[in-house]
Amino acid sequence: MLLLAVDTATPAVTAALHDGTKVLAESSRVDARRHGELLLPAVDRVLAEAGVALDAVTAVVTGVGPGPYTGLRVGLVTAATFGSALGVPVYGLCTLDGLAYAAGRDTGVTGPFVVATDARRKEVYWARYASPCERVTGPAVDRPADIAEQLAGLPAVGAGALLYPDAFPTVVPGAPEHVSAAALAALAAEKLAEGGDTGPAEGAFLPPQPLYLRRPDAQVPKNYKVVTPQ
Repeated sequence: MLLLAVDTATPAVTAALHDGTKVLAESSRVDARRHGELLLPAVDRVLAEAGVALDAVTAVVTGVGPGPYTGLRVGLVTAATFGSALGVPVYGLCTLDGLAYAAGRDTGVTGPFVVATDARRKEVYWARYASPCERVTGPAVDRPADIAEQLAGLPAVGAGALLYPDAFPTVVPGAPEHVSAAALAALAAEKLAEGGDTGPAEGAFLPPQPLYLRRPDAQVPKNYKVVTPQ
């Protein structure tokens, strides 16, 4: 098994390789405006660091969001292209699940807790977890003040929680702000191992399609001005 994982749903542009037991190489850079420029060089770096060729990859894992439209689609299109070119499956995972998994691995948080990322427009993408591998609510997008009461007392993980301390007063110390492809790859490897020879269990993965949760900022103009002769 050799998994190539990518995610561009948050400001982190991240890629990693996982051999089914451990992460072989990973690359992450936080830059919310350069997903398209940074992702392929990140993939090149992890392949070079691991000393493997792209055609050795047996599956691609991609974060499906939720995330802003422009950034999110970079990772999904890249994953789909690699999957098609290599003839390998492409597995989708909720980006928030990757953050929850990393928080459990890196900080020992067990649950319940909440993961929140920045959705812009003074909103957060969020989900509630019973444990690092069990999401029980969400993903959803809301204003922090609108969900503060229902999440009161829960430890919080993610950049969205750091942005709105009034709504998320208990941030887990040392927890990651953004998702890492290494965490997504490790989570995917666990899910694939659970499936054994029969393959991934139904519902283990999401379709590699974007979780936008709201309409894009860009809108089709109305009332076009006619510029052709009548």
